[in-house]
Amino acid sequence: MALRTNGLMGVDWEERVNFERLRTERLARIKKILKDSEMGALLCFDMNNVRYITATHIGTWAMDKVARFCLLPQDDEPINWDFGSAARHHQLYCPWLGERSRAGISTLRGAMAPEAGRAEDVARKIRIELEERGLLNEPLGVDVVELPVLFALQKEGIKVVDGQQLMQQARIIKTQDEITLLNTACMMVDAAYDELYRAMKPGIRENECVGLASKVLYDMGSEHVEGINAISGERCSPHPHVFSDRYLRPGDPAYFDILHSYMGYRTCYYRTFAVGSASPALVDAYKRCRYYLDAAIDTIKPGVTTADVAKLWPKAQEFGFPNEEACFALQYGHGVGLSIWEKPVFSRLVSLDHPEVIQEGMVFALETFWPASDGWSAARIEEQLVVTKDGCEVITRFPAEELLIAGVRYYTATGPLSPTREIENHKNIRYGSGDQPWEDVTYTDGNRRDAVVASAKGEAVKA
Repeated sequence: MALRTNGLMGVDWEERVNFERLRTERLARIKKILKDSEMGALLCFDMNNVRYITATHIGTWAMDKVARFCLLPQDDEPINWDFGSAARHHQLYCPWLGERSRAGISTLRGAMAPEAGRAEDVARKIRIELEERGLLNEPLGVDVVELPVLFALQKEGIKVVDGQQLMQQARIIKTQDEITLLNTACMMVDAAYDELYRAMKPGIRENECVGLASKVLYDMGSEHVEGINAISGERCSPHPHVFSDRYLRPGDPAYFDILHSYMGYRTCYYRTFAVGSASPALVDAYKRCRYYLDAAIDTIKPGVTTADVAKLWPKAQEFGFPNEEACFALQYGHGVGLSIWEKPVFSRLVSLDHPEVIQEGMVFALETFWPASDGWSAARIEEQLVVTKDGCEVITRFPAEELLIAGVRYYTATGPLSPTREIENHKNIRYGSGDQPWEDVTYTDGNRRDAVVASAKGEAVKA
């Protein structure tokens, strides 16, 4: 175990996250990659990219507005245009930006009237900076952009090219401090799952589980609970990817995916439970789901490709889907950093024909799914890991090697009720014969009815 788990406070007696090093190493990495590219500058509207380059953040409410933006010119420092008063705040509290923190606003995804000229103002700001540096005739990489802004940039004579791949290339290898923050984020989810496991019982709703886990995370210092999948009962197969207000019932499968960020760094972390008891079908599905996940993890080391991993997983047709697109993200892997889906991607849809090489310093999640033979329950497990020089280290630690039973334990006159049982009582009835009429003999569905009739008549029955 190479990674350390620290407290969340800053202290003078122990080295923890070095935020100055985090800022400088991220910026140095994207500067080098930009220098080696055909682009003269990089313009970013994606808030995760803006944070990577400028180390600024104004809250998750702004993530879908595409309103703030930064420009990173070749051989120069980044300029950040921010939302109103946030620009002045960053001048005061972000000394690494200083006067390069400026007010600027885009169209708010079209909320501002086109006649207001916001798109043209953005393009004009960028043109001026490029002209001053002799970069106007060089390609400008852009990550995501509103169409009016794109058209305005082109009208200013700027050649726009795809800059998102450049940012993905920079973010694919994590620095020491990024890995520490990702490990810390997973530690917080470990705690959330422990609380969730203790709280789950018949009568609790999926949305209450979401609220409980969210509170644990925010109380521990989470910056943003991006989403929590809470899926139970018959909603488990097919996977709906969204929670509801469904009540958990005895014998239900329930799986969760907890996505949150600490200092911007994310988790994607599935666990599956059974409420009170688990059917043999769910137990079998869990074992198979775990097998595919373990086979993938055991393969991970530098030099292996995403295709080597994806080919270990079952084809879509093997678990009830017509093609790989229809079951996308059920047998899956993806980079995790400032966003939950980064490079590299592991999927039979794309990886077999377009493999990516796994490198030391990557952090990604691997997740598997398997539908149970009963047609409605399913298992879903996910582990997040760091690639080391000779293998990997898993940083999601809540127990998942076997299916956990949550909720109230039930006791009969002869001892605990078996945690492996069908949810319909009559399918668990056991019959016997002779001197011990109710000894532990299990009958199959085919002869259960005959056994009941014979028993009622006082006749001996055969197993």
